[in-house]
Amino acid sequence: MDLNQIDAFLTAQTKKQGGISAEQAAVIAKFWKNHKAKIRERMITHTRWESTLKAMNWRIDLKSQSRRTDQVNTPVAIVEMEIGKNNEESEFLCLEFNEAKMSQMLKKLSEVEESISTLTQTS
Repeated sequence: MDLNQIDAFLTAQTKKQGGISAEQAAVIAKFWKNHKAKIRERMITHTRWESTLKAMNWRIDLKSQSRRTDQVNTPVAIVEMEIGKNNEESEFLCLEFNEAKMSQMLKKLSEVEESISTLTQTS
């Protein structure tokens, strides 16, 4: 809830029979304002049961050596990801893509983005 929402909610609670007092609402609003970010992070941490992507780095390299001479000086995308749960040791994943595989991956990511956009559009 943002501050307007918490104010509206607390106002409604003070008007309910058997609800909270205006002083209690003020204390709750102040607490929410001061600790909203901490509460949000704690809730996310406690409701997440899968590993998450903690960090990602990427770069484009040129192959300087290869068993096949036609692969020398070809671009290669290197993607490094840190994956893990909070308060646990992370795992590191390193992926290498040639130009064709990178194009395929970008196409799939575009399809995923399009699907998400379609699902989240409001009519």
